[in-house]
Amino acid sequence: MKKIFILDANVLLSDPNCCYKFDDNDIIIPISVIEEIDRFKKDLSEIGRNAREISRILDKLREKGALSTGIKLFDDRADSGKLFVSLGHNTSRLPGILDDNTDNHILAVGLNLQSQKKDTRIIIVTKDTNLRIKADALGIEAQDFEADKIAIQDISYTGIVNIDVSSTVINNFYKRQEISIEELNPEVTINPNEFIVLKDASNSSQFVYGIYDATDKIVRGISTQAEGVWGIYPRNLEQTFALEALLDDDIKLITLSGQAGTGKTLLAIAAGLSKVTDEDEYHKLLVSRPIFPLGKDLGFLPGDLEEKLNPWMQPIFDNLELLLSGGVVSRHKRMSKSYQELIDQGMLAVEPLTYIRGRSLPNQFFIVDEAQNLTVHEIKTILTRAGENTKVVFTGDPNQIDNPYLDSQNNGLSYVLKRFKKEKIAAHISLQRGERSELATIAAQLL
Repeated sequence: MKKIFILDANVLLSDPNCCYKFDDNDIIIPISVIEEIDRFKKDLSEIGRNAREISRILDKLREKGALSTGIKLFDDRADSGKLFVSLGHNTSRLPGILDDNTDNHILAVGLNLQSQKKDTRIIIVTKDTNLRIKADALGIEAQDFEADKIAIQDISYTGIVNIDVSSTVINNFYKRQEISIEELNPEVTINPNEFIVLKDASNSSQFVYGIYDATDKIVRGISTQAEGVWGIYPRNLEQTFALEALLDDDIKLITLSGQAGTGKTLLAIAAGLSKVTDEDEYHKLLVSRPIFPLGKDLGFLPGDLEEKLNPWMQPIFDNLELLLSGGVVSRHKRMSKSYQELIDQGMLAVEPLTYIRGRSLPNQFFIVDEAQNLTVHEIKTILTRAGENTKVVFTGDPNQIDNPYLDSQNNGLSYVLKRFKKEKIAAHISLQRGERSELATIAAQLL
């Protein structure tokens, strides 16, 4: 039986093509939702671009007939669902306490349809939690938009797998520093560049560590006594694995996730400085983060461009100052250069993501901090800027999102993790343990 979905503006603004993702069910867009979308069309942000795309899609459908009577969404399907733009927000059915606004117009459309089509499921689709609550109170079914969600198992992917093996396998691994995938548990699914912890099933204190090379289908051994880079030494196993991936030139895309203080940004910048200044593997270290909202001009802050950037980029500068002062091991200067000197020499750039569109970035170690605040489209824009011999590192915490249109399941960081975790050029590590300070770790856990 066909269902009728009533779409909120935030669903359309998050995915302009969402109308085509409800199978052969009917779609209703209240006229007040069109009005709300119209208010965003001149915005320079991702939301503004989506608003303009929605208008183009609806205008193209309008050419086929009247939206008020319904337009088929799929011409090649006999039972295709239709899209309607509805004027039927008679608010007389709503409690008098509710204001005259778009959310309540959507509720009114739902109530009117329920009275007219008693045998049809009427469902409001919205990313607004409060609208779903009000719909439930009025007896209208309401759902979040699930098509842009990442499955929970993808979000919980850590990039590390533990496998129990025999002592014979452990000994063979020690000798050869590699092992074929056939010698391990065949029931375990291992992704390319996933880190492996092999445990001796008969002796729980025996461990060996490796990384899965999907090209040769072997697990290569790695040392947990990782050398520090720029005065930074890994303090736990996850940081060791992260540094291993960051320093591997064959891995071109890395995602690092974890709560505040786990060392995501610091490790990435330290590895980038090492690759650019010590090894000359890349021409430049480019560090960037979104100025929320992405695409917003910087003119609202006083001063020149550098002064405007400082409030947004200060966390990156703090990490650079720590590294250039010898890291956490020594307070002596590691080298005479300050980060400003590295910037002047073209080896380092700290920029907002605002102006990334249209650029090409070859031979760069490109770090994008706070990537959980990026949409899927913005992630695609960034990755398609990568030129020859460019490495891209995304860092962020999916549980700390400032964008009101995103959550832990539909943000760009989670999306790129899902789509790239089976690719041979990508790796992911979830950092679990806070290392900034005892206070910061406890605060992240308790607050």
